[in-house]
Amino acid sequence: MATKIYIVYYSTWGHVATLAEEMKKGADSVPGVEVTIWRVPETLPQEVLGKMHAAPGREDHPVITARQLAEADGILFGFPTRFGMMAAQMKAFFDTTGGLWQSGALAGKPAGVFFATGTQGGGQETTALTAVTQLTHHGMLFVPVGYTHGAGMFAMDEVKGGSPYGACTFAGADGSRVPSDAELALAAHQGKYFAGIAKKLKVV
Repeated sequence: MATKIYIVYYSTWGHVATLAEEMKKGADSVPGVEVTIWRVPETLPQEVLGKMHAAPGREDHPVITARQLAEADGILFGFPTRFGMMAAQMKAFFDTTGGLWQSGALAGKPAGVFFATGTQGGGQETTALTAVTQLTHHGMLFVPVGYTHGAGMFAMDEVKGGSPYGACTFAGADGSRVPSDAELALAAHQGKYFAGIAKKLKVV
């Protein structure tokens, strides 16, 4: 049976959605892996989203419910940063997983994170570290990307998001910056790396 990887994200202006697509490309390159991208439910009314100039939800990425998480063999969670932590929409989604927590449905499943921040000091590491608390309470196995992407992760020739915790992009203070080639490459690598580990764990 194929190893099921779910990429579950929330994206306001489309940056995290773009990273999710790159994650899928990387994970799809691993034989025997089946990848699905999902988005979590929006919590803001359309009127507010319109004033924020938010990107429309990707209709090709269906909205997931908490119970569907149990179907996956491994899950990558993506979200923008809000004051150094995950966006409220993703936290609200995690808050609906109490039944899964009670039954231990996610215990032992590998999980990783990726995100977007507005600026260089906007929470590149704190967002990942605070997200780990959600995974820990479910007994999930946090799989950081580490420095497995090679020498490029140490390069100082350009401003780029991403860390050993997971892929990341800078959106810019006004949300106008798009993910760079280096950021997209790390996202694709993380997807491939994570899928490989999830596949190994499934056969144990």
